[in-house]
Amino acid sequence: MLDLRHLQMMTALRSQGSLAGASEELHVTASAISHQLKEIENYYGLSLVNRRSRPLNFTPAGKEVLKLADSILPQVARTATNIKRLAHGQTGQLRLASECHSCFDWLMPILNRYRKEWRDVELDFSTGFEPEPHQMLIDNDIDVLITASPLPIDKLSYLPLFRYESRLVLSPTHVLADKVCIDPDDLTDQTLITYPVEQKRLDIMANFLIPADIMPKKIRTTELTAMLIQLVASERGVASLPDWVVAEYERKGWVVSRPLGSGVFCQLYAGVRQDSLELSFMQGFLELLKTVVKPS
Repeated sequence: MLDLRHLQMMTALRSQGSLAGASEELHVTASAISHQLKEIENYYGLSLVNRRSRPLNFTPAGKEVLKLADSILPQVARTATNIKRLAHGQTGQLRLASECHSCFDWLMPILNRYRKEWRDVELDFSTGFEPEPHQMLIDNDIDVLITASPLPIDKLSYLPLFRYESRLVLSPTHVLADKVCIDPDDLTDQTLITYPVEQKRLDIMANFLIPADIMPKKIRTTELTAMLIQLVASERGVASLPDWVVAEYERKGWVVSRPLGSGVFCQLYAGVRQDSLELSFMQGFLELLKTVVKPS
């Protein structure tokens, strides 16, 4: 019956042209090569090679076996390589989600570098609008979570990225644009435009309005930063964005921003499962994240 060693023996005979040459290539004795050849010939009752020719010639049956070897052995080699890479964490899937819905401007260069350096790792993305992204991380539904909320959960670790200020975004003609800084009371009659996530996950709510026991008159949501800016510029409401995000639109003159009170400052993190830290492709991604500089 054919097995891998027979296929390897036949390809060695073809490449070397003799039993002696095949034995050197496979690091076995010539008698071992002869025994394997007789074993398979006896099993099928057919000769595979013409031993009298120099170099060896293959019979039709031998050529059929070589066709099988040429098909099977490369697949076996590729599979063995992939298994080794998996065992050493060099290939796999890296699934990202971000609670920072404006992070892709600085994250994209990191992802582009990562794709070039880790070509065998498949990158995938989640929207980040899920209600429990930390639970998704625990449940192995995602592998990296960009978040400003490093919840103290067993089996999760957090890599600090950079600190930012969350600022109120206004139309240049908005009545509050004349203020140097914004008080919580200023927003009681305002429409707050936010991303569609829980209020406790919004910087302005968790760190500014909720502690003051104040709610805006209305909350309106949109998933797109560009749409949020357009709504603010059209005086459909106010919003809160990280300083590096709003700076781009301020330079264009579309909106202005003001500090929330004495300033609402937050830290951005990359959350990962502790059991994934040993994977080489995860270590590679975290090393690239360490090079992140706060956008300006």
